[in-house]
Amino acid sequence: MSLNDPQWGKRPGGGGGDGPPDLEELWRNFNRKLNAIFNRGGGGGAGGGGAPAQMPSFRQLGGGAGLLVGLVLLVWLVSGFYIVVEGQRGVVLSFGKFSEVTGAGLHWRFPAPFQTHEIVDLSGVRTVEIGYRNSVKTKVLRESLMLSDDENIIDIQFAVQYILKDPMDYLFNNRRPEDTVMQAAETAFREIVGKSKMDFVLYEGREQIAVQSQKAMQELLDRYKTGILVSKVTMQNAQPPEQVQAAFDDAVRAKQDLERQKNEGQAYYNDIVPKARGTASRLFEEANGYGQRVVANAEGEAARFKSILVEYSKAPVVTRERMYLDTVQQILSSTSKILIDAKAGSNLLYLPLDKIIQMSGAAALPEAAAAARPQQSDVAPAPDPGARSRDTLRPRDREGRP
Repeated sequence: MSLNDPQWGKRPGGGGGDGPPDLEELWRNFNRKLNAIFNRGGGGGAGGGGAPAQMPSFRQLGGGAGLLVGLVLLVWLVSGFYIVVEGQRGVVLSFGKFSEVTGAGLHWRFPAPFQTHEIVDLSGVRTVEIGYRNSVKTKVLRESLMLSDDENIIDIQFAVQYILKDPMDYLFNNRRPEDTVMQAAETAFREIVGKSKMDFVLYEGREQIAVQSQKAMQELLDRYKTGILVSKVTMQNAQPPEQVQAAFDDAVRAKQDLERQKNEGQAYYNDIVPKARGTASRLFEEANGYGQRVVANAEGEAARFKSILVEYSKAPVVTRERMYLDTVQQILSSTSKILIDAKAGSNLLYLPLDKIIQMSGAAALPEAAAAARPQQSDVAPAPDPGARSRDTLRPRDREGRP
């Protein structure tokens, strides 16, 4: 049966059957009872004119009022139920005064105006931006400009993330918690930056400044008993003011060039100095070795001279002859050509000792015999000058004889 059917909801067959109740009939009965209670007339029946309205009895009035009061009381009592989800805490207030803190779950309190409750989210992370709003480009110069220890102005933007650790302190000791966190963060940052150099803040000291600022900020919030726990401080940007940015960039580039030149000089120093030290050490060791060798030779010569002196004192002639032969041998061993003065005349006789030495060396080494044969062929004509000299001397001698 369609809902638009006018017979929907009516009992079939005049009130019998198992169908749903007649909604229109129920609504008419409800209106009739209300009219009877408030004496607004009862409408004529089906078969006659309008009958005079009858005054409701006190019992009827009391029953209707009690029903309404009970319904209102039930709704009022049900309004005392509240639900606290995980990660939150419920704070119950009795006439505005703290009563208790409730955890997660379904709870009941006395309805208003006797008791009220506040739900505090402890797990949610809240963020406060200092020096900018929503974007780093949207700067708030009143908050971002800070003075460093070396009297330079720095433009700093940072964000503070915090959670709640004590719902009672958060509700009763804070009027505007976000403004309190912002002012504490700005105070802590200005204190830390005011004790630091500009280069330290801009470059190598960012992490340290964030950690120190977080610690100072937490101490300040705990002193005020705000019930807030700072979870993280992040520096979004740190730079000089825009008015001096170009000059600061030039100074930074000059410092970078200075550091680069220092590094190049240090690299050159590390390359040259070890080599120079090695060369100096080598020369020093060579000088020490040369000195020890010269001293040792001198000491040896002195010892040899002393031993010769002892022998010379025993046999001067023999020792002198021996020294002469040793000296001649030492001199002749360093030359390959010898000129001999013939007693008969002024002509000189050439003695090829270098060839003779080569021939003796070839004879001592049989494995080099094949290589020595060409040398012997070269040596063979060598006696010719001597023979010619003897031939030339003989006729002269013969001519000189009587």
